[in-house]
Amino acid sequence: MPNIDTARVVLPVRSQLEAYNAKDIDAFLKWWAPNCEYYSFPSTLLARGHDEIRLRHEERFREPDLHGYLHSRSVVGNLVVDCETVTRNFPEGKGEVDVIGLYEVEDDLIVRAWFKMGQMRLV
Repeated sequence: MPNIDTARVVLPVRSQLEAYNAKDIDAFLKWWAPNCEYYSFPSTLLARGHDEIRLRHEERFREPDLHGYLHSRSVVGNLVVDCETVTRNFPEGKGEVDVIGLYEVEDDLIVRAWFKMGQMRLV
């Protein structure tokens, strides 16, 4: 097994979360491979490539309270697991949802990601 630089694996995941919280779609997409795949865990493809991910996030980035709070991060090889609580503006009101994100990183970009969402709760 090749020697993996953990800092290089974490960099795109950390940076895309920072861009997510800044609601900067271009900075966000910079860390995703052009042909990346974005899944609802375990295998429902939600978006493929920058255009589809942009469409999925542009409206979300207009939410005034959008913020991902990172609780923990683990790295195994080229996989990064983030446990977060995301604050969103749902149709029912401001709320939170717990999220586990699993990111596969190759050549300093996220090539695939899977997201497991918890139950939304209003705050």
